[in-house]
This record gives sequence, C-alpha cells and structure tokens, in this order.
Amino acid sequence: MDTEQLVTLRRQGKIAIVSLNRPDRHNALVPALLSRLLEVLEHNDCHNAAVVILRAEGRSFSTGGDLAGFQEHRDTIGTYSQILVGKLNQVILALYTHPAFIICAVQGQVTGGALGFLLASDRVIMHRDASITPFYSVVGFSPDGGWTAMLPDIVGRQQSMNWLAANTSNDANACLALGLVHQVVEDDCDSSALHWAEKVAGHETGSITRTRRLLNTGIENLRERLETERENFVSQVQTRQALEGIDSFLRRKEHV
Repeated sequence: MDTEQLVTLRRQGKIAIVSLNRPDRHNALVPALLSRLLEVLEHNDCHNAAVVILRAEGRSFSTGGDLAGFQEHRDTIGTYSQILVGKLNQVILALYTHPAFIICAVQGQVTGGALGFLLASDRVIMHRDASITPFYSVVGFSPDGGWTAMLPDIVGRQQSMNWLAANTSNDANACLALGLVHQVVEDDCDSSALHWAEKVAGHETGSITRTRRLLNTGIENLRERLETERENFVSQVQTRQALEGIDSFLRRKEHV
C-alpha cells in the first residue's frame, strides 16, 4: 500500500476526519503509518480545523505495535523499537498539543500502544462491542503508549497496575465506568462522532483552542514520562523473555 494511503484525511466543513487505513493488519502500528499520521496532523486542513475525528477502517481501531514488524527487524530490534515508540510518542504529543478538539471513534480492538491515541483525545466514543487490552504481560514487553505515563492520571495507579498485570480485556462499558470512554454507542461510531463534532464546531474555535491549551498543561513532564516508557520498552524488548514472547504469540496467531 502507498504510504499516503496508510492514513487518509478528509475535510468536512470545520471538521477534519483522519482515518487509519491498514485494515488488513487491524491498523497495527509501524513506523510508516505513524510518520504518515504525524504528517496528516500537521497538514493545514487538519491543523486549522475546529475538530479532528480520529477513526479507523476495518474491524479494529488499532492493535498497537505490529508484532510482525518486530519479528522482521529481530536482528536490529532495539533500533527498530527506538524508532517505532519514538514516533508513537510524537503522535501522542501532536494530538495532546493540537489546537483542535480531538474525538476518537473506536470500534473493535484497541491493544498496546494504540491506547495513547485515546488518552491524548478530548472525547472517546466507543462501540459497545469494542474492548481495550494491554497484552504487554502476555508478550513480555514493557508498556508504552501512555499506559504508565498518562493512564494513571485518569483511572489511578492501582487500577492501571492491575489492568496491566492481569492483562484484563475491558469492554466499552467497563471503560466508560473508569472514565476512559465518554460515550458508548450501539450503532455506527462515525455518525455519533460526527454529531458531536458538529456540536463543538458550532462554537467559537478560539475559545475551544485556548481551553484545550489551558487544560493540557505539563507538556514537558509528559514528554519526559513518555521518553521513560520508550527507554524501558527498548531495554525490555531485547531480552530473551520478550523475543520468546514474540515467537510464542505469533505461533498462536497462526493456529487461530
């Protein structure tokens, strides 16, 4: 697939609709997709929008880092991980500091570092059949994507620790109860996201931008915490435990 097609951008009035478009791989994250997402978020049609809707094509919103990518770069997995998680952190920070109101429309699975997109947004709308699962303790990875840098600010340290350690799969209603999701829908997430986006876009953009800037403080602290996640991820992914975990997980997927 052409790199430009990995993430698409469509403008609808004052609303920018950004779509992850790697459905054959459940929108799993690779450096090319994250680079393209950064490019789209910085595009004028996105940067001067009142609202940005981040959505995804296919059955899943995103299953986080593509394990096939780690396997493919096994001999240089440390360098590959530095690049991958570094770009993921750049995207999270770009969403967090973006002038527009950010809405995530979530269907299917959200696993691993893809959670960071939700954490950096202002409103998360999730289909009732969707779920969020960390998978780090199963594969043997260290958390990235804001699981330790951002999630505890929303759900608390102990809730975060238990979620990660037990590898719990929380459905949409459980995520709503935790305060991580703001709306659960039974039908199309896109239409609900667009409805909310039109509501926000009808107000004064300058007020929304300044409010977001005032609320999203501590950017340097967040940058440092995300960098700490990256350092730990890179260190852990090179261990025998993690390498064996990748092999085991990919073997299980072959038999599903």
